[in-house]
Amino acid sequence: MPAPTRFELIPAVDIADGTAVRLVQGAAGTETSYGDPVAAALQWVDQGAYWLHVVDLDRAFGRGTNVDQVEAIVAAVRARCHVEVAGGIRDDDSLAAALATGAHRIVIGTAALEQPEWVAAVIAEHGDRIAVSLDVRGTTLAARGWTTEGGDIFAAIDRLDAIGCRHYIVTDVERDGTMHGPHFHLLHRICKHTSTPVIASGGIATLEDVHKLVEMIPQGIVGAVIGRALYDQAFTFPEVVAAIEPRIDLWTWGPPQP
Repeated sequence: MPAPTRFELIPAVDIADGTAVRLVQGAAGTETSYGDPVAAALQWVDQGAYWLHVVDLDRAFGRGTNVDQVEAIVAAVRARCHVEVAGGIRDDDSLAAALATGAHRIVIGTAALEQPEWVAAVIAEHGDRIAVSLDVRGTTLAARGWTTEGGDIFAAIDRLDAIGCRHYIVTDVERDGTMHGPHFHLLHRICKHTSTPVIASGGIATLEDVHKLVEMIPQGIVGAVIGRALYDQAFTFPEVVAAIEPRIDLWTWGPPQP
């Protein structure tokens, strides 16, 4: 596979009880609130983001839904920014609801582990609009809002590669929300194991973390989901764009085209 020529910087907007939040290691009850999710989304787009990663945490935990807020985010930014939607998408109804928001990409997690035949059919129908979230502790996948174990990540990748998965989003659960840096060793292993493009998530804390991920573009890293580091102002979105701009061709990841 040719080396990817793009790198997507993707601010995260996680929603719980109608509010933008960040969790620590994905654990319910560790939320830090950041206010209105639409306002959170708009601030990143206003600062130049071309992608957003929007997660309905209540749906992921099986305790409700924030579909109204997700729809409002997509409507507010769609003309200027791509949106990927995640959280509790496990059957035809939840997939249809996610697609109905107008999101550009739908992220499937638990269902990819528990319902491989359904996921294969979804990927066959929707192709590039589907990404699979591989949330991992060590090399063991986490499912159901990261509350249960879901098997070995490399065995899962083999199955997903075989059915034509186009995108992986790899989150190290133990680092997510901690700002302890990404799990670079695991990302290297995953990129050696698959030719499917990988977006890294979890633990990003510094501009140097992002630099190291950009250096992995030839291996198959095509982007980074950034959460707490932006919300807690470890760096600004324009700063991270300026820091990596000399290393990548920004023209390949511009705003949505008409």
